[in-house]
Amino acid sequence: MHHFKFLLMYALALPQWLGLTLGGPWLFLGLSALLLVLVVGDALLGEDTSTPDDRPPGWLNMMLYLALVPVVITNLLQIWLMVPGDLLGYGAWVTGLTGYDVLAAKAGNPLMGEGVSLLACGLLTSMLGTIVAHELVHRTWHRPSLILGRWLLAFSWDSGFAIEHVYGHHRHVATPQDPASAPRGRTVYTHILRSTWEGNLSAWRIEAKRLALRRKPLLSLHNRFVRGQLMSLALLLSALLLAGWVGGLVFLASAAIAKAFLEMVNYLEHYGLVRDPACQVQPRHSWNSTRRISSWASFNLTRHSHHHATAQLPFQRLAPMPEAPTLPAGYLGTLMLTLVPPLWRRVMAPRLAHWDAHHASEAERALLKRV
Repeated sequence: MHHFKFLLMYALALPQWLGLTLGGPWLFLGLSALLLVLVVGDALLGEDTSTPDDRPPGWLNMMLYLALVPVVITNLLQIWLMVPGDLLGYGAWVTGLTGYDVLAAKAGNPLMGEGVSLLACGLLTSMLGTIVAHELVHRTWHRPSLILGRWLLAFSWDSGFAIEHVYGHHRHVATPQDPASAPRGRTVYTHILRSTWEGNLSAWRIEAKRLALRRKPLLSLHNRFVRGQLMSLALLLSALLLAGWVGGLVFLASAAIAKAFLEMVNYLEHYGLVRDPACQVQPRHSWNSTRRISSWASFNLTRHSHHHATAQLPFQRLAPMPEAPTLPAGYLGTLMLTLVPPLWRRVMAPRLAHWDAHHASEAERALLKRV
């Protein structure tokens, strides 16, 4: 039973699916449920400091492998909602099954409700796709995990993450060479743009170096970055063929939102922390969280300090490390703070001062004086 808690991530997709189907005011259900469960739940239910199980059940891997199904369903339902007609006959099927006139409800959907549901779709794509993919692409020894992880990332047009994150970010974390590590004073809005651009450039350079060493052509299917772009392009073409230009735009919008959420998470995970490049990555170089609901809904991504200290460790074996530098709230709650830069800086200032005094090495304090 200890491991069933990780099914919470998939349960959080159900309100979104229900809201898209019922239409009208129900379109706000998906985002409302995410905010209620993740933000309020974190505030009320405290910390999860349970120790990992050394002999986890094998079906935990199946939880990860199933992620592609809800990602596809979430995006298909969003496209169905926003294109004219009854894509794939979904509305008629639900009406016949329940007697509820789904198509009539869809015809009266408010524009704001559709926009909010699209935001929730992008957030769920990031949670169900990117978070699971993050776990899978670290399993570099297991080709099926790598392939599935890259397909999940393709829904946010971000298969380059599988290259840059594993071979760039984990090497350069908390240094100026890492696109994903935000320096003090940078806003989350600037970070989304800079980290996206510089992260893709880094992925391309890493892949170019790998192929040069193997004497393989750069512009070919040997290039994992090129293959990743083709995977996202295949998804876009599928949306266009299935639902026309509106379907294509919905897919692109959801992908952009999901990618933005990823960069926001990158922002809060390492904001303001520095590392002497001569020093091995330590738990103190990542912001950590042991908030119960965030941990359950992210396959322990919140235990980020241990993840960076031992990157190949599977999610179920990550320790809470309450002694590591800690975020002010769970992930979604902290993410909302980043949206208001003056408030974010005020909240983080004492935490950064504590990190400087109690976590930073002498070399890292010297680096901070040069900033």
